[in-house]
Amino acid sequence: MGKLPDFYERFLENFPEVGKTYNELSAACMSAGPLDAQTAELIKIGVSIGGRLRGATRSHTRRALKAGASQEEIRHAVLMATTTIGFPGMMTGLAWVEEIFQEERE
Repeated sequence: MGKLPDFYERFLENFPEVGKTYNELSAACMSAGPLDAQTAELIKIGVSIGGRLRGATRSHTRRALKAGASQEEIRHAVLMATTTIGFPGMMTGLAWVEEIFQEERE
């Protein structure tokens, strides 16, 4: 996996307690139910695309790959957004996901 974005790394350096607390909340949300990491990350990709959040979509794409999701599974999760947020929104999300796939190939 690629390194964290520079801006996020600087945030963690400048606000370590906030970063620590945020990561703890994330872990608590993950452990609060029966979903495995791969499924949770695919859901988060969909939520991020629906929210039009480029950084979150890219982050959760990286995390989904790390959790074992295939590119095909990720693309399917993105495609599912079509009938909820519309074709243009799905295509925007797909472009963000494909950016990560391209970075992984480099």
